Amino acid sequence: MALKRGTRGQIPSFLVMDVLREANRLAGTGADILHLEVGQPSTGAPEGVVAEATRLLRASPLGYTDALGLPRLRERIADHYAATYGTTVDPAQIAVTVGASGAFLLGFLAAFDAGDRVALAAPGYPAYRHILTALDIEAIELEATEEDRFQPTPALLDKVEGRIDGLIVASPSNPTGTMMAPAEFADLAAYCMRRGIRLVSDEIYHGISYGRTAATAASIAPDALVINSFSKYFSMTGWRLGWMIVPPDLVRAVECLAQNMVISAPTLSQGAAIAAFDCHDELQANVRRYAANREVLLNELPKAGFTHFAPPDGAFYLYADVGNLTNDSEQFCRRMLVETGVAAAPGKDFDGGRGNRFVRFSFAGSTETMVAAAQRLAAWRH
Repeated sequence: MALKRGTRGQIPSFLVMDVLREANRLAGTGADILHLEVGQPSTGAPEGVVAEATRLLRASPLGYTDALGLPRLRERIADHYAATYGTTVDPAQIAVTVGASGAFLLGFLAAFDAGDRVALAAPGYPAYRHILTALDIEAIELEATEEDRFQPTPALLDKVEGRIDGLIVASPSNPTGTMMAPAEFADLAAYCMRRGIRLVSDEIYHGISYGRTAATAASIAPDALVINSFSKYFSMTGWRLGWMIVPPDLVRAVECLAQNMVISAPTLSQGAAIAAFDCHDELQANVRRYAANREVLLNELPKAGFTHFAPPDGAFYLYADVGNLTNDSEQFCRRMLVETGVAAAPGKDFDGGRGNRFVRFSFAGSTETMVAAAQRLAAWRH
């Protein structure tokens, strides 16, 4: 007799991770692989963070923390909002989480029920859809266009039939790197407030932008869930540490969920992360490298036939329209990896309807890697 098998895990794979697995397999056979598929900095944690982690390893037993995180870290995050955005955040509303991914899981569980409907822009980060699906929450994709900067708008929301319980916004966005202007973000937040739509603002790429200003929902939407992470700007991906600003009506729910599901985020990561906010010069150097990498790809990829990109306002991605080269981005990326050693992410991962004609390049690596990748692709296409 067959044993019971749950359906929650029967969600699509994260194709970027599938590409990474294949790239690593090829590297294991001796292939020279250039990684432009995964959105993670090639630099490690700032020196101050590493030094503090080393000290903590010798000085502390590293037991559990409060479920919402170390009080000093929560205070330091609140100080960050005051210094960066001029916004006052109550440390009691900050939850330290197991990466931004853990924040999404806790936030979705606290804010929504099975059967609720949450809207999000397509193209967008695939894990939003997949987590919602696993929780029996309906993900409503808004077909955003370049005219919308691939961002959700009130006009797109007005086209949705039936109720909308939540909206996920990412500015800067993955995969496009596009951002909303502060006034547009404020208008969208006001729209959600009028209609009783819970706003979830993914701000994990804040700090990484090129000539545009990132607005935080913490300044304009007191009932929003605001999610951030130490993975991107702070270059601490593997430390698995994020945070969430939680509206007062959800704080206790998030705390109870965290107590039962994870107990607390990693204590070593939490303690060391307090030092991250004092590493501004090192982190800004990383952003300058991303800007240089961005210029390399924008200047050189057209020589390989990649001629049109979403406006890359922030983050470290170029979302390239490759409709002139293929109508199957997954197969195209597979060929590109095998024949050139350049790993990139198929757009199908981010937009099930139109992603077959898009590819995402991550420029979070070294400038030398970007130059070499552009040269290989130019040779491949000629």
